[in-house]
Amino acid sequence: MVESATVQRWIPYAGLAVSLTLALIIGPRTGVYYTVVLGGSAAAALWVRRGRALLDAPNPPVLRATVYYAVLLALLATLILTSPLFGFFGFTGYLHAMVLPGRTKLFGIAGTAGAMATTQMGGIVNIHGAGVYLYLVLVAVNLLIAGTLTVTGAAEEEHRRELAEANERLHEMLEENAGLHAQLVAQAREAGVLDERQRLAGEIHDTIAQGLTGIVRQLEVVERFDDDVERRKHHLTLARELARESLAEARRSVQALRPGPLAVAQLPEALAELAASWSRTAGIEARVEVSGEAVALSPEVEVALFRAAQEALANAGKYSGAGRVGVTVSYTSDVVVLDVVDDGAGFDPEEVRRRGADSASENGTGYGLSAMRSRLRQVGGTLTIESEPGDGTAISAAVPLVTLAAETASAGASARASTGAVAEAVTEAVTG
Repeated sequence: MVESATVQRWIPYAGLAVSLTLALIIGPRTGVYYTVVLGGSAAAALWVRRGRALLDAPNPPVLRATVYYAVLLALLATLILTSPLFGFFGFTGYLHAMVLPGRTKLFGIAGTAGAMATTQMGGIVNIHGAGVYLYLVLVAVNLLIAGTLTVTGAAEEEHRRELAEANERLHEMLEENAGLHAQLVAQAREAGVLDERQRLAGEIHDTIAQGLTGIVRQLEVVERFDDDVERRKHHLTLARELARESLAEARRSVQALRPGPLAVAQLPEALAELAASWSRTAGIEARVEVSGEAVALSPEVEVALFRAAQEALANAGKYSGAGRVGVTVSYTSDVVVLDVVDDGAGFDPEEVRRRGADSASENGTGYGLSAMRSRLRQVGGTLTIESEPGDGTAISAAVPLVTLAAETASAGASARASTGAVAEAVTEAVTG
């Protein structure tokens, strides 16, 4: 592209300089002759310079291009008729024919071929008699050779121009894609940090917050039995066990490990252990039943259901005043359902929804139930709450059955939250 542009830019001036020099040296020494060759050369040089913009334009205006070439051809003919030595400049007609649109180039090339054949005949004075046939042959040869080269060059130039435009568009697309990629990376990083923050907030709520609540409850009971050494010792032992369990679960949460009971057993056994531990600390009877044939679920589903049961039991112990709690796990062909039912005070779910979860934490529907819904939603599950004041509460978590054997490779792990995100998670969990 640069070489072609350089040729088009300088060859006309070089040819004109050679032609003018020879014409002045060899030509007749008359005022009229000098006026025509000098004036015509100056006009031709200025006109070629004027046409530079048309040659550089991808799609020059048709009218301007046609007028430019017609005037250029007239200047060529005038100079060649004055002196055939201007044939060196006549080659410009072939180069600049590319400004003409479409097949119009052929007419420009034909006109230039006629002018060039005149110079090859030694001037118009030699075109007579048998010389006319020779002239026509020369026109045909010039038209064939120069026309073919010019048309081929024009096609190559057009192809280069199209490639340059395509490369420019590709470069713009790459820059745009790079910007989009950077934006997506930033969004993915933010989403990863937010997901990790939410995960940590949920884990902290399910471990540290609930463990601390249980410990506080045991210590409060100890204060009521100052004279009963055995009971004090029993509740202090429970508080110590809760502290150890909470510490272990907190470490597992930070390391993104499964809850302790799920690490060594399937969901039904883990729920039985959870219910037994909760019954000891809450002083409320809790029974676990299994319906259907238990199967090994994917880790995400087991964790979501285990945490749902943990939150439901915690709410039952804190808010319901229940005397009994039943935990049922039902396995069907396409769904696994966890039901936690208590005979406590209950509440009005519609009123809770109207007030909003954040303002209803006293009913056990604050951050805990929000985290429960979020966990279940991530594994394609749903949460249903049925309750009436004075008629107990039933919490049902249903998740599509995804067994461990059928589980596909999970997506890449999210970026771990920074220290600041962890601190925000702790704050959210405690305030929730």
